[in-house]
Amino acid sequence: MTFDVVNPLFLWWTTLGVVLGVTVGCIPGLTGAMVIALTLPLTFAMSPPDALTLLVAIYVGSVSGGLISATLLNIPGTPASLMTTLDGFPMAAGGRPRRALSLGIAASMAGGIFSWGVLTLLAEPMAVWSTKIGPPDMFSLVMLALVLIAVISRESLAMGLLAGSLGLLFAMPGMHPATGQSRLTFGFSELNDGFRLLPVLIGLFAVSQLLKDVGENDQGNESPRAPVFSRDRGFSTLIAQAPADVAPSFREWLVAIPNLLRSSVIGTFVGILPGVGANIGSILAYATARSGSNASSDFGTGCEEGIIASEAANNATVGGALIPLISLGIPGSVIDAILLGAFVIHGLQPGPLLFQNNPEIVHTITLSYLVANIIMFGFMLLTARWMVRLVQIPKGLLVPVVLTFCVLGSYALANRMFDVWVMVAFGGLGLLFDRLRIPTAPFVIGFVLSPIAEENLCASLMASNGSWWPFVAEPASAVFLGISVIVCGVTLRRRHAKS
Repeated sequence: MTFDVVNPLFLWWTTLGVVLGVTVGCIPGLTGAMVIALTLPLTFAMSPPDALTLLVAIYVGSVSGGLISATLLNIPGTPASLMTTLDGFPMAAGGRPRRALSLGIAASMAGGIFSWGVLTLLAEPMAVWSTKIGPPDMFSLVMLALVLIAVISRESLAMGLLAGSLGLLFAMPGMHPATGQSRLTFGFSELNDGFRLLPVLIGLFAVSQLLKDVGENDQGNESPRAPVFSRDRGFSTLIAQAPADVAPSFREWLVAIPNLLRSSVIGTFVGILPGVGANIGSILAYATARSGSNASSDFGTGCEEGIIASEAANNATVGGALIPLISLGIPGSVIDAILLGAFVIHGLQPGPLLFQNNPEIVHTITLSYLVANIIMFGFMLLTARWMVRLVQIPKGLLVPVVLTFCVLGSYALANRMFDVWVMVAFGGLGLLFDRLRIPTAPFVIGFVLSPIAEENLCASLMASNGSWWPFVAEPASAVFLGISVIVCGVTLRRRHAKS
């Protein structure tokens, strides 16, 4: 495969991924993690560059698509677009939906392109740096990632740590990395390889959501929607109703450049932090824009600066999150954990070896991320006014289709029903997590990072004859562990002060 923007196959997979991602992103209840988990089995027969091109494009589209329903229906299609509802919907309801959408879509592309530049500049140097860290350092880095994911959980720190620990526990069945002996298989030969990542992900993110939706429909407690348009006033009428409803001019964009750059920087570097995610980046950028604005009182009433800050930041987090994934093999979010699974399924190892052995994969990811942002911009500008109608699709039609893909995807992994039952079991576990308010992200990251942590733990202990001293004697390892302790301590102190 030739990695350039004129390659028809490359453009096909990128466009398909963006269209699929945007479509799913603007439908509340369907997430990027769900659609990428469902798409992953379909990439088995594809070449690794084609598969990663498709998945990265879906990633970009799913984060961007949420702004459509957030702006026009006051329903955030994704958690990352929550802040967009604060100003996007009031602006659209006030007769300027075209301007609100134009601001959000253009800011999304700007944030994505900025983070692409940072991804291009930092990915390889970070991979080179990673060759200098040993097993103790890598183990401590994984522990730091788990702590960061736990402390930013919406629920309590204890729940975040519990979820991460459960993820570590469920990753233990299978072969011991040091001795090669089976453990915790409970007599099931299928567990000799442990729980496979794909059925676990499909169960947690697709099946659990389907079960939740079915339960809500049975109880008749679906949340009411507040559409911008009504039966008496059609959507097309609303789009054209206001003479002042025009896209921003070039001069207006020049004025917005400081806000765009600041929000893109915040989103990119928040994305690099493990487990923080697009929703946190959007919140921080929005708060920063408001505190530094001369019109801070206008935020929440249809302020253009708020839309720009939110959308530039949440799309910039995607490029930021790809940096540790490619360079270190450390996923920064749930979607990145699924992408890490895609690397493994296609026989690739993120990190310095990827740059040495498969440089074309790195070029594919960076190029597809850039092109996906450009295609997303054009596609959303052309179709935003019609995409919002997808929100009205009855869930009774969506559930059977999605469930069929769930079963086929899990079964096709190894042609065995055991993986389907694993999918069902983890679907029930995901629903239980939702009921108990246990965050899912720390569980998934713990499940994915557990083999890496255990492998480096065993290697370090074997090299030191069972001594734990290298974990505090090595400078990098000591720094990572120290940061973990400090973060936990500060978080506990702040939450205790609030209680």
